[in-house]
Amino acid sequence: MKTFDVVVIGAGPGGYVAAIRCAQLGLKTACVDKWQDDTGKAVLGGTCLNVGCIPSKALLESSHHYHNLKHNFAAHGISVTGAKLDLATMQKRRETIIGNLGQGIAGLLRKNKVTSLCGHARLLPQNQVEISLADGTKETLQAKNIIIATGSTPVEIPSAPLNGDTIVDSSGALTFTRVPKRLGIVGAGVIGLELGSVWSRLGSEVVLLEALDTFLPAADQQVAAGLRKSLTAQGLDIRLGARVSGTRKKGKKVTVTYSDAKGEQKLDFDRLVVAVGRRPVTDQLGADEIVLERDQTGRIPVNAQGQSNLPGIYAIGDATAGPMLAHKASEEGVAVAEAIAGQASKIDHDCIPGVIYTHPELAWVGETEESLKAAGTKYRKGSFPYLASGRAQGAGETEGMVKILADSQTDRILGVHIFGAQASELIAEAVTAMEFSASAEDLARTIHAHPTLAETLHEAALAVDGRAIHF
Repeated sequence: MKTFDVVVIGAGPGGYVAAIRCAQLGLKTACVDKWQDDTGKAVLGGTCLNVGCIPSKALLESSHHYHNLKHNFAAHGISVTGAKLDLATMQKRRETIIGNLGQGIAGLLRKNKVTSLCGHARLLPQNQVEISLADGTKETLQAKNIIIATGSTPVEIPSAPLNGDTIVDSSGALTFTRVPKRLGIVGAGVIGLELGSVWSRLGSEVVLLEALDTFLPAADQQVAAGLRKSLTAQGLDIRLGARVSGTRKKGKKVTVTYSDAKGEQKLDFDRLVVAVGRRPVTDQLGADEIVLERDQTGRIPVNAQGQSNLPGIYAIGDATAGPMLAHKASEEGVAVAEAIAGQASKIDHDCIPGVIYTHPELAWVGETEESLKAAGTKYRKGSFPYLASGRAQGAGETEGMVKILADSQTDRILGVHIFGAQASELIAEAVTAMEFSASAEDLARTIHAHPTLAETLHEAALAVDGRAIHF
C-alpha cells in the first residue's frame, strides 16, 4: 500500500492547486481524478477547464468578435463585406484552448512531483482511499491527510429531463455544431446569461425563463438593472417569475410549458438549455460509511481551516458552503495545504469577487445596498458612469457605471459594484483595497493613470465624499 502525506480527490481548480501547494511545502502528494476522454486518457482541470469557465469564455470572446464585426466596427471606420460565421472553427479553437491548458496542468503536477492518478476515489476508514483505476483494477492509498475537491455538477429538474439532443445542460450548450434558430434557457443566472449571450450574438433568438421574480438577487440591484436593460437591448428575452412545469419533444423541437403572472404559457424551441444551478459532487465518496458529515445539499461542513468533522479530512471549493467559483476553490486549496503544513493561513470569504462575463460585464465584491439596508448598516455611496470616462469614449464602451459603498462613520469600503467593459479586471483593485481595509478616501487619493477605465473607480471613490471631478 502506497502512503502519502496528502491525497487530493479532484483535479479541478481547487484540487490541482491544493496538490501543487502541498508538494511545494514538502508534502508527498497524490491527486486523483476520475475524468477521462473517449480514449481513456486522463483529463485534468475539472469542470472549470473542460466544460465551464474556460470554454465558455473562449466562446464568449469569439462571439463578441463576431458581434463587433457585424454591428460595431463601422463606427470605427472599418467596413467589412462578406464576413460569415465558421462555427466549426470556433469550436475547434475552444477545444484547442482546453487541450493546451490541460497539458499545462499535467506538466505542473509533474514539475512539482505530484503523483497523478486517473480513477474514482472512495473513502475508507482510517484515512485510506480506494482508487478504482481506469484499467478496472483497484489500488488503496494510505493518507495522513485527505483533501476533498470533487467540485459540482449541473442541477437537473424533473420538468425538463435532459436527453442530450433537444434538452441539454450547460456542458451540452458549449458544443452545439449549429446555431439554434430559437434557443430556450431555463435559468437567468450567471451561466444562463453567459450562454444566452454567446448564442444570441451568433444569431439565435434567445428566451430565458427565470423562476425567481428578482433578476440576479445576489448582485446590487442598481447595477443588475443596468445589465438587464443592456442584455434586453441586445436581444435577450428575459422573463422573470417564469416557472417551467413541463417539456415535450416534437420532432426536432421541444415545447416548454411554464407559468407566470399571465398564467400558463407555451413556447417552442430548437434547443433548450437547463441552467438552474449546480450541486456538489459528494454522493459517491463513501461519506456515509465513514460518517463524514454532509448537509442536506450534499455540502461538507468545515471549520476555518477547511477541516471536516473527521480528523485529517478536509474539503474545499464547491464541496463546501459558499459561492461555487473557481477562484474560491483555488484559494481554499492553498489555505488548506498551508494549514496541513502547520502554517497560518486565512481566507476572507467576504472579499471573494463575483463576475458575469456578458458584455458589458458585471463584477462585484462585498456588500450590496440591499444587504446593508437589511443589516441596518449606515453607509455612503459614490458612483461614476462610464460615459464620463475618456478611455471609455475612445473605446466605444460608454455603457456602465462603478459604484462604491463605504461605512458612513469609518469610510471603510464595504462593497464595490462595476457594470461595464473590463469589469472582471477592474474588480481586482477593489478586492485589493478591501483586503487591506482601505477607506474610500484611500482609493480616492491613489493616483490612477490617464486615460484608463480604472479612473472610473477613482472617480467613484471621490464621489463617496461628493468630490467627483468629471461628473
